[in-house]
Amino acid sequence: MSRKEQIDLNRLPRHIAIIMDGNGRWAKQRGQMRIFGHENGVKPVKDVAEACTELGIEYLTLYAFSTENWNRPQNEVNALMNLLVKTIHAEIKTLQDNKIRLLAIGDLKSLGEESYAELMHAIELTASNENLALVLALSYSSRWEIVEAAKNIAIKTREGSIEPSDIDSAMFSEYLTTRSVPDPELLIRTSGESRVSNFLLWQIAYTELFFTNTLWPDFGKEDLYEAIIDYQNRERRFGLISEQINPL
Repeated sequence: MSRKEQIDLNRLPRHIAIIMDGNGRWAKQRGQMRIFGHENGVKPVKDVAEACTELGIEYLTLYAFSTENWNRPQNEVNALMNLLVKTIHAEIKTLQDNKIRLLAIGDLKSLGEESYAELMHAIELTASNENLALVLALSYSSRWEIVEAAKNIAIKTREGSIEPSDIDSAMFSEYLTTRSVPDPELLIRTSGESRVSNFLLWQIAYTELFFTNTLWPDFGKEDLYEAIIDYQNRERRFGLISEQINPL
């Protein structure tokens, strides 16, 4: 039985998030510049999005560029922004053909005029697609997102439109960039690193974490299936005990 056949289609995670890590190391192992790794990280995005669409996953969020990544060498940042524009432009037809809706979270205006315009154009063109929602986290960090939410709630409170007693976790979630996206049930990180790197800290409170040594350019459908199978073999208790989840 193949890995795909082992997946229980009745217990799929609704939302999978991925920290795509290892492009630079993958390139270095081949004696190439880091951008070579980023360029070869595009195909796994297509493969994973296709696999999620085939399975019926509703949301796929990819950590593409963090606010901290702006501190990388300028030539790498410029190359990544150019790659972003080039890739989005090249893949619009694929998104349309597969009825994939593109979304984005993060400090998007900081991406630069051309990158922002290309991204917004793709989001608008794919807005009515009804299969997978592909969410790109760009110029994103969770601490930035949480601080921005707190600032906006503080402004509303000062204006008198929110009472302090109104503030709870549900309200706070409505001020996050992910307010239209359900929390992920499964978070995958590639490249052997075992940390979440300031990604969706609020949203992954009860998310199952899966770490793999595979570098992102080598990550494919079979790796995704492995992560989903592992997820389905876990008991998700949400603070309860096993007997409450599975009573005799």
